[in-house]
Amino acid sequence: MPSTPTPVDWQKIRVFPLSSRKSMSAIEEIWVNPDSPAPSVTPFNASLLERAASRIRHARDQGRSVMLMYGAHLIKNGAASLVKELMEGGWITHLATNGAGSIHDWEFAFQNWSTESVEQNVATGTFGTWDETGRFIHIALMAGALDGLGYGRSLGRFIAEDGTTLPTCEDLENALRKEPAHPLSPARADLLISMRQNKFSGGRLAVQHPWKRTSLFATAHTLSIPMTVHPGIGYDIITNHPIFNGGVLGRAAGIDFRLFTTAVEGLDEGVVLSVGSAIMAPQVFEKSLSCVNNIRLQEGRSIVKGHEIFVVDLQDGGNWDWTKGEPPKESPAYYLRFCKSFSRMGGSMHYAQCDNVAFLHQLLHKLQTV
Repeated sequence: MPSTPTPVDWQKIRVFPLSSRKSMSAIEEIWVNPDSPAPSVTPFNASLLERAASRIRHARDQGRSVMLMYGAHLIKNGAASLVKELMEGGWITHLATNGAGSIHDWEFAFQNWSTESVEQNVATGTFGTWDETGRFIHIALMAGALDGLGYGRSLGRFIAEDGTTLPTCEDLENALRKEPAHPLSPARADLLISMRQNKFSGGRLAVQHPWKRTSLFATAHTLSIPMTVHPGIGYDIITNHPIFNGGVLGRAAGIDFRLFTTAVEGLDEGVVLSVGSAIMAPQVFEKSLSCVNNIRLQEGRSIVKGHEIFVVDLQDGGNWDWTKGEPPKESPAYYLRFCKSFSRMGGSMHYAQCDNVAFLHQLLHKLQTV
């Protein structure tokens, strides 16, 4: 009878200093100047941008949600500067990204550069095995969990405050003995185990972030704008580290999903911007919207309505007019998940085949024009 396979021992993974990695981009090379002229867009996209700007103004005047969901390329392309201006201008009420979006944000804030060669580093077994990235993001999440914080707020606080303060192992042990059924007991236990396994002590852990001004997470924390992260286990390089704990990531992401749903609750007459997020944004949004409608209908309220969705990506949209709903299954456009899912979400959906930097730069300038 064959033996039962056992999981790989993650403690065998060897990690390396982040400073030893050959990174492919520095923040000063990619950072977009918000005051520079915006790249041109097609006439069709220009009309969508006018509509998006008008709808965002209306939503903010009515106190409704304006949600920006984005993929990691937005950070890698230097568009964080544009999003930061939108946040500081009061135009965005909620931000959401995937795990990679958080990793690039943190690496730029910590060390000014990010991005590695996947092909070369997978072949040498070094892809993602960078000590500080995995270690400090995990510590940020474990520290935040002690205060009931999710992924986005935990990491934003860690960057903004240049580190965190950890309880001692003795304090954690005493809390677990005193209140074993406390809602925070799982978080306390995870931190205690990690502190013992990885041999770090309680007290102030100072981690400087000299380029924190570039961080959307730190900006969101400072402005008290909700920022949520929606990772997948095994999707992100922070799993390639002996400190990896799926429970820590799951707990943080679970809190963030509920916080994301709070934003969806305020979406009547609001706006959704999905910029360069082909998988995370549509998948998370459709489940969240269903949860909100579920609760509303139980309470005798109407479902979310009147919202507009603007999806931005580089693919051609399958030659389909998405304002008419989804295409038939015989059409290749039917299999464009980032369009199809959003077309099913009520309200109205518009697709812009456009570079994310160009779209956001143009949108920022239109919103800044009185």
